[in-house]
Amino acid sequence: MTEPERNISAHGLIGDLHTAALVAADGTVDWCCVPRFDSPSLFAALLDNERGGHWRIAPVGAATSEQHYLPATNVLRTEFNVIEGGVVHLTDFMPAGPSRKGRGRIYRGVRGVRGRVPIAVEWAPRFDYARRMPTLHTRTHGVLATDRVGDVAAVAGPAGLAWTVADGTARATVTPAEGETVWFVMTFDEDEVHPLAEYDPDAVLEATTHWWDAWTAQLKYTGPYRREVERSALALKLCCYEPSGAIIAAPTTSLPESATGGRNWDYRYTWLRDSAFVLDALDVLGFEAETDAFLHFLKRVCRHEADAPLQIMFAVDGKRDLTEHLLDHLRGWRGIGPVRIGNGAARQFQLDVYGEVLETASDWLRNRPLAEGLWKVLRDLVNWAAIHWHEPDLSIWEPRVAPKHHVFSKMMAWVALDRGARIASGAGHAEEAEFWRHEAEEVHAEVLARGWDPRRNAFVQCYGEPQLDAALLIMPQLRFLPPSDPRVRSTLEAVRRELATQCEELIYRYRSEDGFAGDEGAFVICSFWMIQTMALVGDFDEAERLFRNLLRRTNSVGLIAEEIDPATGEQLGNFPQGLSHAALINTAHLLERLREARRVLD
Repeated sequence: MTEPERNISAHGLIGDLHTAALVAADGTVDWCCVPRFDSPSLFAALLDNERGGHWRIAPVGAATSEQHYLPATNVLRTEFNVIEGGVVHLTDFMPAGPSRKGRGRIYRGVRGVRGRVPIAVEWAPRFDYARRMPTLHTRTHGVLATDRVGDVAAVAGPAGLAWTVADGTARATVTPAEGETVWFVMTFDEDEVHPLAEYDPDAVLEATTHWWDAWTAQLKYTGPYRREVERSALALKLCCYEPSGAIIAAPTTSLPESATGGRNWDYRYTWLRDSAFVLDALDVLGFEAETDAFLHFLKRVCRHEADAPLQIMFAVDGKRDLTEHLLDHLRGWRGIGPVRIGNGAARQFQLDVYGEVLETASDWLRNRPLAEGLWKVLRDLVNWAAIHWHEPDLSIWEPRVAPKHHVFSKMMAWVALDRGARIASGAGHAEEAEFWRHEAEEVHAEVLARGWDPRRNAFVQCYGEPQLDAALLIMPQLRFLPPSDPRVRSTLEAVRRELATQCEELIYRYRSEDGFAGDEGAFVICSFWMIQTMALVGDFDEAERLFRNLLRRTNSVGLIAEEIDPATGEQLGNFPQGLSHAALINTAHLLERLREARRVLD
């Protein structure tokens, strides 16, 4: 393969609630970890096009392409228009729901639409982040890949297809007739290549499509941004790990936040904070099973946390060891390194996470009974916050500098205590409710006294320092202060003025020293928070205009990364990003709620 010039955003995402794969618009699967999100990669051309491994199905000749999803599903369709004539469609999906049958597989079907178009198939698996070159074995129905430590993968295709194997890559050419679909099926947990009929592609596609359609049918949003909200919900569902209830931040690692490199992180883990925001978004849309599953995960990982700070992230199976390593043999996306696996931020003390978890639990319990096991977990979390909220931490943005008294973290400690008191009061635990309510009042008073800078007329990032923090824009959303409080508007104005970019809908999250070299892009979730706060303080029309501008930043299939380069418009960071899509949903929901309120007043 030659070096691709495609952007990070030039991909669609498919998955099976165990793992996921990125499919580029040129028909290349260039990222997939197996058998689960945080496993070693099998295809990693996204991070090193020469070494990483890939699976490409595309016309032999030059062609243009467009991607879209089949309606209400995560089944991806790539349409190729061949320059010399002819049209073919490539359908990519992973079985989800009952059709998965305990097996991880990728199905790829290429269909002749007009003309007879030769299609090149190139399968180049690379085990363990491309640290081991496989041995490929041709079989009657496809190709088997093995290595010396027992890893195995296979691709099945039409019987009798002539495969050539060289340098760890299997190649073949097929020419589907008009109306004919030629299927290929990759497995990564079986050591046999079966006839295509045993994989039953057409039936599995139909079952998977119906399963996704049934899931999407639960979505309750009926506002003007239905298409964008639905796609974001489907993207968030692809970040759910079905066996444990965990939710990953993003399905990728080390996609850079800066063209200068350095800010490359592994997001294939479960941040409790990110999960809370995702669950809030799914909850407003009417999806309940995801929160229920996650709370079971939370109970399991918090069993030993009573006497220690809550670990902020976990592997999808709940394991705690996320030791950070560099993969020096991979050069990174477009050569921008380093490539990291694991995440050292797992060891940080981040006080704010208590607030995000309690906010989600409080919303969930509004109309549901409080089980004894969940009460014990939440009680320990709120008690820990009550005792330790005075301490400095590293907060939401995870800088690698000395801990400080972050205003956002103190505000979220107030959320933890306030929501904890509400939960305790509703469940008849009066003693805890009174204690936590008293502590919440102390936190609130301290933030107003020490987090507010009267000279700057704004809340600041840390006590005694002048820098701003866009995360503080969500004060009114969390009911820390009402939208009518003048300090909310003046902080909003300061953030828009001082954290602005050349694009009015894009802002930086902060400009303070964070221990990293180089710049970063505008942070997408902060743009959504800015728009939410604008709408709440009364600038509804302007907020909606900026929201529409921001929606145009999503890619051709409605996906968006963590950051955007304001100079080029290019998406940066891990992709797609759960926080970004959760914020999109919550913003659309808020705008619709405010729109309805305005109609009532009119």
